[in-house]
Amino acid sequence: MSLFNRFEAFELDVLKEVGNIGAGNAATALSRLLDKPVDMAVPKVSLLPFEEIADRVGGSEQIVLAVFLRVEGEAPGNMFFIIEEAAAKRILRQLLSIKEQEQEGYSEMELSALCEIGNILAGSYLSSLADFTQLPMSPSVPAIAVDMAGAILSYGLMQFGEMGDSALLIETTFLEDHQSLEGHFFLIPDPDSFEKIFRALGVLGE
Repeated sequence: MSLFNRFEAFELDVLKEVGNIGAGNAATALSRLLDKPVDMAVPKVSLLPFEEIADRVGGSEQIVLAVFLRVEGEAPGNMFFIIEEAAAKRILRQLLSIKEQEQEGYSEMELSALCEIGNILAGSYLSSLADFTQLPMSPSVPAIAVDMAGAILSYGLMQFGEMGDSALLIETTFLEDHQSLEGHFFLIPDPDSFEKIFRALGVLGE
């Protein structure tokens, strides 16, 4: 039986609390960075098989923007912040007040700004998880890419080797001028890391 099929409501409640606190920390950090209020909705938290990640962002051939990094420490894994291009452009325009470029693609400044948002989210969710579990975990320097979702996930596999078969999905929603800007945040622990995380949370017995 796969890991996520064994989870009951309590385990998901713990993960939802991790997501809620992480979202609150991220909103505070982004507000400071941008010098403007940033509201974030209560995130939707779920567990899904690795092979379903691409489907959640529009399919393996969907062009997306992804910030990805390696989680280092006691429970290593990989993190991806994936947003569809339309959402990325709206975040640049509405959240960051960056005027839309006439040419296709993204300028260095735009990519840098989106990478920093992904970095802040990663740091916030990871520090929340580390606080809950008391396991040392830290993010590597993030990288950013624009490509098909399937290609980005394949690149992650090549870069980091074997990934676990389960992913924690935190659906992140920024609220700006009554419009929602959505992104998908995936934590993919290494094969042994989910068990370490849940044991540290007191969810799994020894």
